[in-house]
Amino acid sequence: MELRQLQYAVQIAAEKNFSRAAEKLHIAQPSLSQQLSKLEKEIGVLLFQRNTNSVELTRAGAVFVEKAQSILDQVTQLRNEMEDISQVKKGKLVVGTLPITGSHLLPLVLPVFRQRFPDIEIVLVEETSSRLEGLTASGQTDISLLSLPMEEKSLTYLPLVDEEILLAVPAKHPLAALAGRSEKEGPHVDLADLAGEPFVVLKKGQGFRQMMFLLCQSAGFDPQVAVESGNIVTVQSLVAAGLGIALVPSLVARASEAPFTPVYLPLKGHPTRSIVIAYRNGRYLSKAAEAFISTVHEVFGPPKERTSG
Repeated sequence: MELRQLQYAVQIAAEKNFSRAAEKLHIAQPSLSQQLSKLEKEIGVLLFQRNTNSVELTRAGAVFVEKAQSILDQVTQLRNEMEDISQVKKGKLVVGTLPITGSHLLPLVLPVFRQRFPDIEIVLVEETSSRLEGLTASGQTDISLLSLPMEEKSLTYLPLVDEEILLAVPAKHPLAALAGRSEKEGPHVDLADLAGEPFVVLKKGQGFRQMMFLLCQSAGFDPQVAVESGNIVTVQSLVAAGLGIALVPSLVARASEAPFTPVYLPLKGHPTRSIVIAYRNGRYLSKAAEAFISTVHEVFGPPKERTSG
């Protein structure tokens, strides 16, 4: 049994398809099939049930892949620890990020990090919240930028920044007249007053969608979904076009030329979402990962000095 065979089995299980797994592993599909057959023959059990359009884990395969992933993760951690001991400045850091978060936070962090550690390769993995949590839990990312709450119980985190949630409305919406109003002029928009309004929301699998629904439900209603989109920029453009209202993180509330810019309003109570740096509980953090976290904290300030906007 070889480490590469463990990698092959883990990748096949993740992709549920030989062609896609071979492509990710950068090997020919016949070679992948041959290595898997060799492995199954050696251990005496069938790991995968081959179907016409997909590949499914057998009961034995599920146990094998779980153990194989653990072994591969330990090998990676051992390599990282040895590199740290030898004070090697080169290496690779795999950072998972939500597309929304990464596009606005990482441009502030990566230039500083690259200037200080030019020989450390940064690999960015952009995925949905649920997918990123799984990748981080299995060790396929070293650290990930995620928002709370997280569903994966094996993850722990360090706080990064609390980001205020704003209400985006079309310029012709009655609430748009409240833009620029100060706290002294009266309370901000009460989320409970938005029941029955059409909402433009992110598609399922996006962490901010879940948080938006929770905020609305805590205000006593389920949002009436008018349009769904996989992109927060599109969400804002659709709001500006008059298709509904939306909740938008303040860091991604964008300014652009009319008619594609909605009006942004603060909500009563100033709700926030917490952006965190997540990693698997008990996982060894390399010096590269620690340096990245230190750089993030330097850019945004230490957690205790952050406010909720």
